[in-house]
Amino acid sequence: MKILVLNCGSSSVKFQVIETSKELLEKWGNVVHARGVVEKVGEEKAIVTYRAEAKEKFESVESVVGHRGAIGRIIGLLLEGETAILGRIEEIEAVGHRMVHGGEEFASSILIDDKVLARIRECSDLAPLHNPANLKGYEAAREILPGVPQVAVFDTAFHQTMPPASYLYAIPLEYYRKYHVRRFGFHGTSHRYVFHRYCQLAGKKPAETSAVTCHLGNGASIAAVKGGNSLDTSMGMTPLEGLVMGTRSGDIDPALHQFLMEKEGLDIEGFTRILNKKSGMLALSEKTNDMREILAAAAEGDKTCDLAIDIYCHRLKKYIGAYLAVLNGADAVILTGGVGENAVPVRERALTGLDFLGLDLDPALNRAMRGKEGRISREDSRVAIWVIPTDEELVIAWDTYQCVTGGDSGE
Repeated sequence: MKILVLNCGSSSVKFQVIETSKELLEKWGNVVHARGVVEKVGEEKAIVTYRAEAKEKFESVESVVGHRGAIGRIIGLLLEGETAILGRIEEIEAVGHRMVHGGEEFASSILIDDKVLARIRECSDLAPLHNPANLKGYEAAREILPGVPQVAVFDTAFHQTMPPASYLYAIPLEYYRKYHVRRFGFHGTSHRYVFHRYCQLAGKKPAETSAVTCHLGNGASIAAVKGGNSLDTSMGMTPLEGLVMGTRSGDIDPALHQFLMEKEGLDIEGFTRILNKKSGMLALSEKTNDMREILAAAAEGDKTCDLAIDIYCHRLKKYIGAYLAVLNGADAVILTGGVGENAVPVRERALTGLDFLGLDLDPALNRAMRGKEGRISREDSRVAIWVIPTDEELVIAWDTYQCVTGGDSGE
């Protein structure tokens, strides 16, 4: 089955064409036929990037009008001219959509029908920057590919196994009952993928395995996973809570809102924008939110950037320790995302000094591990440390296949 995987943002559409089957799933042997992104959707100079098997890389700057235009352009690349990998549009047998927020409505992926669509729309007030864009992608794909099954895969679904002690805030319960104010968590497809991939690589049964999974990119979150279920996670009702991130503050004293709004003459919208767009590593480094640039500056003696890295790693180390406590120990700590997969000094600072908890980092293995999967702890470390590049699109393809066929997702 060839599946078109779509990840639609407000001004971008990422895509992959993944072929899968029961046999391929059992071997983790899914085939990626093409991938790419349309950026700056709606602008005169949108950027189209496309890579396909046995094809030259395609890049173009052109006008792309809306999500309908972006997905139409993607279909054109797949079917027409030198970029074509499909003989006919009917080869696309299903479409899998990344949906950021499923609220408490959705604990698993689901085929989209009118009833499901209405329920997803109701969750949009929980993710006003994301769900509307995700829905635009769905509407465009349904128009361009009528009759093709469309599946919603939610970032929040994986964390619906958290117990109330993990997801409830210590505020009046009436706000939870009235408005669903609670921790939802995000990056669920990533946490889920790396946990199951670790089990597969280490020869462990998911039902008997516990791990702390760390998704470290521009957005960052950490999860405590036991038996394949999320028991706790750092992001909250929104993606702002938790770890220090690229431009997000992560955990702060809630009273800072009132204090700084009064001092700076800000309204709530303005201050929330600062926490989401102008904080995190961007604020601490006073340079950039790109960890690669911050590490390079620190290596050249920039003390502000070096302090920013220390703060980032200190917060990460605290959460790792806390989640090992939640799990009462774990088989592994797993790192993924652009920072987790490549930032050797970050891994070293965050994971050194945790030997009393059973983590013993191997410096040589850590230095050698960039952008590939493997163990970076010593052989005798009681808790293994692994780097595993994430593959959220593959999880979307798995679930889409399962929803359409009623088969096993392969985990």
